[in-house]
Amino acid sequence: MQRRELLKSLAAGALTLAGGGTAGASDWPARPVRLVVPFAAGGAADTMARILVEKLREAAGYSFYVENVVGAGTMIATEQVARSAPDGHTFLLAASAHTINPAVQRVRYDPIGDFTPVNLVVSPLHVLVVHNDLPVRNAAELIAYAKERPGKVRYGSVGHGTSTHIEAELFARMAGIELVHVPYRGSAPALQDLVTGRLEIMFDALASSKPHMEARVIRSLGVTSAERSSLLPDMPTIAEAGLPGYEAVPWLGLFGPAKLSGDIVQRLNAVVGQVLKTEDVKRRFAELGLEILCYEPERFASFIGADLKKWDQVARDAGLKQVN
Repeated sequence: MQRRELLKSLAAGALTLAGGGTAGASDWPARPVRLVVPFAAGGAADTMARILVEKLREAAGYSFYVENVVGAGTMIATEQVARSAPDGHTFLLAASAHTINPAVQRVRYDPIGDFTPVNLVVSPLHVLVVHNDLPVRNAAELIAYAKERPGKVRYGSVGHGTSTHIEAELFARMAGIELVHVPYRGSAPALQDLVTGRLEIMFDALASSKPHMEARVIRSLGVTSAERSSLLPDMPTIAEAGLPGYEAVPWLGLFGPAKLSGDIVQRLNAVVGQVLKTEDVKRRFAELGLEILCYEPERFASFIGADLKKWDQVARDAGLKQVN
């Protein structure tokens, strides 16, 4: 998306947030509200969504339910919500794929113009983990190790064009090193190969890597966030550990379709914020490796614009852009 088009879309989104839309909040919700989750049941994102729905019911009496719509790297669910009526009865639990997919392939929706941001809820903490026998203790040593072995250091991901893939490409581009990408169908098989030494490194969610870290069969060199996480307060950031300026923020947030009433947006944002402050939610989300963000709609919109631009540039630099 060109810069002028991006600014026009952001401006249109701001107008929507200011109160545009087709339905007011006075009689909302008039029926059960569908939260479309583009992931299979049982995973961290699905579990997070079900906790959120449960707490929304308790806090405000909202009749929400989760519908899992899986396929095409979240694009089927995303397109479905983009085409839904802006009446406040369909929402999307979007993920980092929302800003990464348009950078690596053609999508059939506008990631800004077809949606109304509601709340950037959490960041699933990601870590850079390495095989236990790799003779490096921080990001700076890993970079030096890779520079001495161009094209020899292998990293796993949960698939081409996923957050764990593009985070590693950002690391490689910034560090000036050549890494070999090995895509997998999920985190578990990639981690198994990391444990056994078939891979040297991997960017992964804390939730899936933590048991292996605690068993001391892999170790983390740092978190991908710009600041240290409350979930791992003693773990340095990758920027601190040897690659200044590195930052990758995986995320999960709520969108409605475009032209959703600003009244409904603000009402739902407020009750989500209320829910995220409860000790039970904080504890349960921490157990899932989720750091609470709770961005309001305007800040969420700005974040999305910057994230789209960032990953588009990384994809172009790494030659990941596909046309299909």
